[in-house]
Amino acid sequence: MKKLWMASIFFVLLLVGCRAEEPADAKPVIYLYPEFAQEVEVKLDYTGELTCTYPKYQDGWRVVAHPDGTLVDPATGEAYSYLFWEGISHAEYDLSRGYVVAGEDTAEFLEAKLAELGLNRDEANEFIVYWLPKMQGNPYNLISFQHERYTDAAKLTITPEPDSVLRVFMAYQALDEKVEVEEPVIEPFERNGFTVVEWGGAEIK
Repeated sequence: MKKLWMASIFFVLLLVGCRAEEPADAKPVIYLYPEFAQEVEVKLDYTGELTCTYPKYQDGWRVVAHPDGTLVDPATGEAYSYLFWEGISHAEYDLSRGYVVAGEDTAEFLEAKLAELGLNRDEANEFIVYWLPKMQGNPYNLISFQHERYTDAAKLTITPEPDSVLRVFMAYQALDEKVEVEEPVIEPFERNGFTVVEWGGAEIK
């Protein structure tokens, strides 16, 4: 039975040329881990505007996925580690629950929280090296996990259907002072069969 687990960490990234009221969904990357090498099609139904994809999104991505996560374009033979996309979102993210973390404590917090969410060490490392430089210099960061607010705006259709799906989307808001916020409940994620993992983030100004 398919298990769908959705977790998101609120992170704020303002891209050059983007208006503050339109958060950028930055560097969502999709990992595919089938039980055996097989061709996989991934379609993204995004309510916003795609600004960059790699490999190029052409009515979907079609790759041969391998158990170690290697993705091969059957047309060119080029190999990739993941599917990358980025866009300008029209979603309104919810910051009512999350964590307030001192900028200097960001790395330690992300290491622990990403593991709790279900990312493996390699996935978490990619996440941290991308986001840490944008967060650690802030006095505090409000970090919140998105669920339907993100997944409804960026729907994935994957064929064949995976057995386990983890979507970690982080959005943060830089703060000058610490505030009190309710912490969310995190459900453990278990990788079974053909597993798909995604992580990304958005900046809220």
